[in-house]
This record gives sequence, structure tokens and C-alpha cells, in this order.
Amino acid sequence: MSNGWVLPDEVLRDAPTYTPRPGELADLELLLTGAYAPLTGFMTRADLVSVSRRGRLVDGAPWPVAVTLQVPTTLAQGLDLHDPDRRTLVLTDGEGAPVAALEVADAWQVRDGVAGVGGAVRQLGDGGHGPFQRLRRPPEEIRAMLPPGRVLGVVADRPLHRPQLAQIAHAVRTLSAHLLIMIPVGEDGTGGLSPEALVRGVFAARDRMPPATLVAVPFSRRRDEISDALLRARVSAAYGVTHLLSTGEMLSGAGLRVLVPRELAYDNRDGQWRWREDIPPRNRRLALTQAEVDDLLDRGFPLPEWHTPPAVAKELTRARPPRRHRGLVVFLTGLSGSGKSTVARGLADSLREQGERTVTLLDGDVVRRELTAGLGFSRADRDTNVRRIGWVAAEIARHRGIAICCPIAPYAQARAIAREMAVAAGAGFVLVHVATPLQVCEQRDRKGLYARARAGLLTGMTGIDDPYEEPTDADLVLDTTDVAVDEAVHAVLHQLTETGWVEPPRAAL
Repeated sequence: MSNGWVLPDEVLRDAPTYTPRPGELADLELLLTGAYAPLTGFMTRADLVSVSRRGRLVDGAPWPVAVTLQVPTTLAQGLDLHDPDRRTLVLTDGEGAPVAALEVADAWQVRDGVAGVGGAVRQLGDGGHGPFQRLRRPPEEIRAMLPPGRVLGVVADRPLHRPQLAQIAHAVRTLSAHLLIMIPVGEDGTGGLSPEALVRGVFAARDRMPPATLVAVPFSRRRDEISDALLRARVSAAYGVTHLLSTGEMLSGAGLRVLVPRELAYDNRDGQWRWREDIPPRNRRLALTQAEVDDLLDRGFPLPEWHTPPAVAKELTRARPPRRHRGLVVFLTGLSGSGKSTVARGLADSLREQGERTVTLLDGDVVRRELTAGLGFSRADRDTNVRRIGWVAAEIARHRGIAICCPIAPYAQARAIAREMAVAAGAGFVLVHVATPLQVCEQRDRKGLYARARAGLLTGMTGIDDPYEEPTDADLVLDTTDVAVDEAVHAVLHQLTETGWVEPPRAAL
């Protein structure tokens, strides 16, 4: 049974469809549930200008940051804003299921190939699907569940360890407030944890909290912390929060009072967490930093019980196993003839001999035949090629295999997207720049490509008439000019071993 709005069949049948990016889908869900009230849709140009100049929408309602939707220019050009039957855009989720209808009231050029569209949105169908949907309750429903009086909101964007739990308990006692825990689930997670793992980790600490209401909220991340903080405060107020506990750089907004907790430390005299200044230095143990927690998990060491409740530690260990048991993408990039494919094959052979994890080699030429046939060598097609490789590699790594990729991948942005996909999958990403000079690659020219390019018979040849953007973020740089294949493979294996991604090689059989 559907609770959503149903478009006339003829409009739904003929309306174009578009799948927004993850952050835009999160914004869409908050719009549909009323968490962004008084906003009822994506902003128009007039609202964007008004918000940037005076922090208010055109109608005068206060609003902190831009909430926008960008689509391909060709899609926007196909709409007729003056015809009610031809200005509807159906927005779908990642699987292509209709989620909402956008009545486009304004469209404008943002940059080459990209347009902004604004207008009211209305829900289609039954709403979203996926893990923990029962926790993604709308603000109106949550407000009806809360007791009268003060409500302390906590945005739990990280698992809650003992110092955070002690800060929360103290704030609840001080305010005599009810506790509302808001768990961000809008995008691919933070700190190497998926949204599902974060929900499990927060729930694992529930018996250490005061009485609380927990809700999953599709917060989307902005480009800067100030916008994030302002928007989170606004959404928190929509859920009934009166006071917000700061978990970082948190600004006040939406009429909320923000509490900034004092730093706590562990008192080894009686095992309690107290204000740091109240504990003698010899008895004081500071909380672990996030980097220290991650390092312990990466190396497979247990999280200390004085710092992390055992149930939380168990969930974190499940979600972030030691590096040697986690999925990994090894991404080799370099010019044609640099030796990256040869090194990749040797690396794959060595890792298969060890037998720790499944190993998949995504060779550039094979991928071009099997995965990206039909793509050319324009910048857009090259980026699409690398993006597809990155997606397949991330899925392999998501299931704790090792994916070895060796495309040319000449553009930094495409390589960065491949890295983001791997990290979002909870995997590692090691970028190897095979930095063999162009003149050496031309001398090798096993495929004759450079000779054809120099003769004018081939265009778009990386290094000749198409640029190669050298990585500035490579984890390892190799020049195979005077290096044997075995030495180059050993260098990559040494890097993986030293950083904990693979076990030291066994003695040769």
C-alpha cells in the first residue's frame, strides 16, 4: 500500500528520470520527511541568492545553507518550465526506483554540462528501502515520542567510547533532559565504517547510556564544517532537540543551545572518568585519539576495556578487522610501457602463492575488452573507464579480496574517485605510481603506439598529445628503467607488508 503521492500515469510515463548523487539523495529524504522545514524542495536561484546574502529564504524564513540539486544540462534543457505536464522530473534511488517528483520551477547553468534545478518535491510510492529503515523515522513521529521538557541531542557520527558516554551522562544529569541520539546514515559512512556498522556500534553502547531515543538521520556532508554544523543544528531542532552536545566544531543555530563538554580523563584510582584537571597527573590517563583507535584496529590489537566497552569493541573489530584480513585495492598508474602491467602480474602471482585472500587482476587492456568496450579515449571516456574499474575493484575489496588494477589513469580526479570508492567499501587503497620516464617508455613501445602517435597516425596518446597528471598522493613511486621485474614486485610487496596489508612472505616452497 502506498502512502506517497501518485502522479497521473501519462505524466509519470513521459517524465524524465534522474538519480541524484548520495548527498543529494540524503537532502531529498530530509526534505520529504519535513526535517528541512520550511523548505519544501530544492532551492531556486532566488532562494540561493537570498540565503547567501542575508541567511533567509525569499519569503523571509531563516535558513542557513544551500540545498541544491544538479543535473546534466541536456536533461534540464528537455524540460518546459511553462508546461505543468513537461516540467516534472522523477528522482530515483540508486537502484532506479522512483522516490520523488520534482516540479521544476527554475533551471540555470552551473558549469559546462551541469545545470541547477529547483522546485518543490513530493514523495512517490512507499519511500526508501534498506538496512535499519525502522530507525529512519520522520521528525514528527520522533517529536510525538519525546517526553515534555528538555531534550539533549547528540549527533553520534563516531562510535561512543567511555569518555563520550561519560560526557553524555553528565550533560543529561545537568540538564535533567531526555537523550536523543541521532546516527548519521546519509552517505557512505565515516572513519572507514559503513552506516550500518556505525548504527550497530552505537546500539552496542546503549546499555551504558541514560534512557534514550535513537534515530537514524540521513545527514549529508557539506564542503565545510560550518555549513555542516549549522545544518545539523537545524535538523536537530526539527527532531525536537532543545540542547545539542558538541562533538567537535559545533555552532549554535535554529535556536538551540550548544553544550561544549570539558575534556575528561580516566582516573586509575577508581576507574572513573572525570574532568582532566581534577585528577592528579600520576593517576591520569587521557582518552585515545581516533588515530590511536584506528591504529589498534588496523594492527589487530584489542581496544582497552578502560576506554571502550567490550560490546562496542566487538562491533568495531567486526566492522574494521586488521588490515591483513581486510579488502585491498592496489592501483598502479603510469604511462603506456612504464611496466605497470608487468609489475601487476608479478604482484598477483606472488600474492596468489601466499594464498591469504582471493586476488583479482584488472589489467587495463583486458578491462577495455571485457568491461569498457565501446569507450574511446576522450577525457570523459577515460574517466568512465577508471570509474568502472574503481567500482569493480571496490566491490572485490568489500568482500575482503585483493584487487590489482593497472590502467594508465592519467587524471588525478578519476584516481581520487577510485580511492574514495575503496575507502567507502571499508577497504584499503594503495596507489603505486610507476614513474618510468616517457623516453624509456617510447624505447620499449611494445605495441607500437608511440611510433604511430609520433607519425600522426594516432591521437589522444597519453604523454604525446594528451596529458598525464603525475600523482602527488602516491604511496609508492617506482621507476622501472633499470629495475628488474622481481625487484619492482618486491618493492610493492615490501610496501604492503610494512603497512600491514599483507603478512610477510613465507619461505619459498
